[in-house]
Amino acid sequence: MIPNHWYNIVPDLPSPPPPPLHPGTREPVGPDDLAPLFPMELIAQEVSTERFVAIPQEVLDVYRLWRPTPLLRARRLEKALGTPARIYYKYEGGSPAGSHKPNTAVPQAYYNAREGVRKLTTETGAGQWGSSLAFACAQFGLECEVWMVRASYDQKPYRRSLMQVYGATVHASPSPVTSSGAKVLADDPGSTGSLGIAISEAVEVAAAGDDVRYALGSVLNHVLMHQTVIGEEALQQLEEMPDLIIGCTGGGSNFGGLVFPFLREKLAGKINPTIRAVEPDACPSFTRGVYAYDFGDTAGFTPLLKMHTLGHDFVPDPIHAGGLRYHGMSPLLSHMYELGMFEAVSRSQSECFEAGVRFARTEGIVPAPEPTHALAETIAEALRCKETGEEKVILTALCGHGHFDLAAYDRYLSGAMEDFSLPQERIDTALMGLPG
Repeated sequence: MIPNHWYNIVPDLPSPPPPPLHPGTREPVGPDDLAPLFPMELIAQEVSTERFVAIPQEVLDVYRLWRPTPLLRARRLEKALGTPARIYYKYEGGSPAGSHKPNTAVPQAYYNAREGVRKLTTETGAGQWGSSLAFACAQFGLECEVWMVRASYDQKPYRRSLMQVYGATVHASPSPVTSSGAKVLADDPGSTGSLGIAISEAVEVAAAGDDVRYALGSVLNHVLMHQTVIGEEALQQLEEMPDLIIGCTGGGSNFGGLVFPFLREKLAGKINPTIRAVEPDACPSFTRGVYAYDFGDTAGFTPLLKMHTLGHDFVPDPIHAGGLRYHGMSPLLSHMYELGMFEAVSRSQSECFEAGVRFARTEGIVPAPEPTHALAETIAEALRCKETGEEKVILTALCGHGHFDLAAYDRYLSGAMEDFSLPQERIDTALMGLPG
């Protein structure tokens, strides 16, 4: 059954997260500061103190195209591993865009359309968010303009095609059509781009148009809240509560969407699972970043966000998990990590694709590169259970399929895939650009 409400975890936290700050005054931003980018309803949700927010009927009507999504037990993977652990996964790959991203794209398009917006701009890494917003805009009669990180634009041409099928205009980022993109290209004509650069381009265009707004696919509170339909459904579907919950993290929306409802039950003393975030070795904002105020984009157009960051100047190596190539982490999740509410680890690209192939050959679903990070950690934990004899119940989020990522699997299977080691000097250099 599809939940009728989204869950807002903020009122249940031991302390509230630090507010976004205006980069000029260093005062907390108000609704007027955000109004050029977001509709008032989403601004209200961003700062809401209500534990539950009703999902509009028009949004539920679109959700019904693919929700509720299945919760499956990975029995064939368990058997192949010889583990006593019981592995469950919540599969979001059956949505029109093939991932969890429409869970927030649909309400964002709905609220913007209701306020008379003509066009939405956005960035996309792997293309899952861009295709999701393009789909959502088509449902509510909005134009959609997307800046796709150059590395993914080249690696995943059919994601670009899907966005165009849904009616979107797509640019490779950095692009010459914005001043922020042109500046990056002037300094580095061969730039592979980053989510931070693409955000700058999308924000620049949105801020210049009276009937144009910006939509973000992760990081912000209202985005993570929209994704809690994942965890709320999983709570209903599970016949036994998990001992361990594992999710991949880039900006944090898939992870937060799965774990927040379980954390609510944990904070209430009803369950006590360990919760673990998994990020790429090449972009380790939790495990190697610093907790500081930083810009959400490269050009410095956004408010300052208190988050785990590698520095807004950091440009990750072109790993295939494009959705995890963001320099920062959700401020809400960063705050919760500081409170000790979950763990974080990182994984290399090749071990993640090894897990993805193993999962595909047993369970039949080819996972997107992003959730292979969670699968790699899930498999490692299941093998630890094989050694110890523990019958742990493990829950993970399979947040999208990898049908548009087969070129990346080709590179892995041919032995051409590289693991990018990230020298500490690169992080240190990027962190020198943090706002003073």
